[in-house]
Amino acid sequence: MSDEPRVHLSRSAPTAYRALHTMAKTVGALADEAGIEPRLRELVQIHASQLNGCAYCVRVHVDRATAAGLTADVIAQVAVWRDSGVFSERERAALELTEAHVHIDRGGIADDVYERVGGILSEKEYVALSWILVSINAFNRVAIAGRYPVPPRDGEQA
Repeated sequence: MSDEPRVHLSRSAPTAYRALHTMAKTVGALADEAGIEPRLRELVQIHASQLNGCAYCVRVHVDRATAAGLTADVIAQVAVWRDSGVFSERERAALELTEAHVHIDRGGIADDVYERVGGILSEKEYVALSWILVSINAFNRVAIAGRYPVPPRDGEQA
């Protein structure tokens, strides 16, 4: 794959991007109403972005997770959540739901996942998290399609 820049979708169609941003704000309000705390929001958005291969969104949500108080250790454990003891049952359910949404092309949300996750999360939480996942998957696709850069930060080496 080339590192050549591509059309920057958000700059090239600002009206469409603003609509996506508005949707994300609406989803955030839905998450607030459902009691989805910032830690959980960022965990699922980091994991979806990892699975989708969106380095740009991983950086954005790691920064937000850090601001929300997540430690480097917890953030590093997201990719291996099944084998890690740092996540609550509710977080584990949300991370499983994340994987189902990212891989929705593999037959939708499997019944066993739906039942397991639904036995842990309330319907309001399930709905809010699902909308967060719809939103982050859309943002991942915008950033990946445009090859949004993730340069080293000041003082870091490439």
